[in-house]
Amino acid sequence: MANNIRNYNNFFYYFIFVHLILWTLAPSLTNKNLPLDTIEHLAWASNLDWGFDKHPPMVAVVLELFYQIFGSQDWAYYFLSQIFVIISFYIVYKFSKEIFNNDLLSFLSVLILESIYFYNFTTPEFNVNVCQLPFWALTVYYFWKIYDCKEIKFNDCFLVAVFASFGFLSKYLFIYLLLSIVILFVYLIFIKKIKKFDFKYVIILEIFLIILVPHLIWLNQNDFITIQYGLQRTGLEHSGIIDHLKFPIIFLLKQLGILTPFLFLIWILVKKIRFNLNLNDKKLIFLLFISILPIVLMFLTSIITGSKIRTMWMTPFYLFFGTLFIYLLKSQINTKKLNSFMFGFIVLFLISPILYSYISVTKTNKRTNYEGKEIADLVERRWNKNFYNEIMYVVGDEWHAGNLSYHLSSRPIWYKNLKGKIDILNPNGGIIYTGNSGILKQLCPGDFGQINKQGFCMIGLEK
Repeated sequence: MANNIRNYNNFFYYFIFVHLILWTLAPSLTNKNLPLDTIEHLAWASNLDWGFDKHPPMVAVVLELFYQIFGSQDWAYYFLSQIFVIISFYIVYKFSKEIFNNDLLSFLSVLILESIYFYNFTTPEFNVNVCQLPFWALTVYYFWKIYDCKEIKFNDCFLVAVFASFGFLSKYLFIYLLLSIVILFVYLIFIKKIKKFDFKYVIILEIFLIILVPHLIWLNQNDFITIQYGLQRTGLEHSGIIDHLKFPIIFLLKQLGILTPFLFLIWILVKKIRFNLNLNDKKLIFLLFISILPIVLMFLTSIITGSKIRTMWMTPFYLFFGTLFIYLLKSQINTKKLNSFMFGFIVLFLISPILYSYISVTKTNKRTNYEGKEIADLVERRWNKNFYNEIMYVVGDEWHAGNLSYHLSSRPIWYKNLKGKIDILNPNGGIIYTGNSGILKQLCPGDFGQINKQGFCMIGLEK
């Protein structure tokens, strides 16, 4: 590995190709059904809007694009998820090459990310957390372009604004990265005074806000429902004094646990872990602000508000940790240990999909064991026997009704409920309600059926 003749660019492409294949096949071969979040977001995708009750619209837009190409083929959505992961890896690699000007160090910066739980075990579930990844990486990369160049280019500003807005439209927690970057530039311009304010910074903000306008209008029209959902998830309304201490400590312990395999590989790689912090190093300053500060801000949020930080929220926060740690320890990397490092990496690289597959096969009570396709086939056969019009709508929770929307051949539009929506429905379209079988049986004006305690009420034009 230490031989300079080796082409680390090729190694990088081999790595992301194997990652793509491995993490597409593992869930495709061992899961019977797509995970909860993916089904939920596909349900939203069947009825696209500028926002949804839990999150902004980007994840649904991406999924609908893939659905239009591949339909209800589960492997395609595992493949989609891995595309987002490897694009992120590629951007981190490209960024690292500019930081190090060294292919080996850049390669190690990405390779070591495979040891972090968020970039292997959790990636088969395409959700808002995975959706953020490439936009997080691209925003950092093009901000680096602005940070590193004396003359700011409009193209870089435009791309920063676009990717930052796409990231924000994936999940609002993207704001922690944006705040960190703003703080960095405030520090450089007004405190260190090593950069001058440029009008192009205002252009970034303007383009960013213009792209967000439709979603902001939707938010206002829907009583800021997504923000309310996010606050409810933190448990903020019920937090007590002790929570201001308890939840931040839990947060730190969880992050340490997640980073344990990563730190183990670092320990293998270096002669001695000794950080040399030179705060006049512009590269180091940038890496600290985009890698450490977002986590610090999240930690401070928990301290100040007493809110619970959910582990999966941190998915994009560690994308540049490999680059940061390799940069801090680059002078201490022991090339004689590269073989040991690669052995440790390969063990972690292979054990994750094996463990994922084992859990998928042996645990039969998981959402991914739900017989979604079989249930949809039963429902569709019964529908075709009794009605002659097409199923155009399904109504119910995101899981049961969402699975029908995904698996039924007519790709019906999903609604959680029809309150205030009756006037917009096609009167010739068939409707299937899902819900509590006991209640639904009493209320159903059409054909009622039950599968596994779940009720299905079918209302259509009878043959």
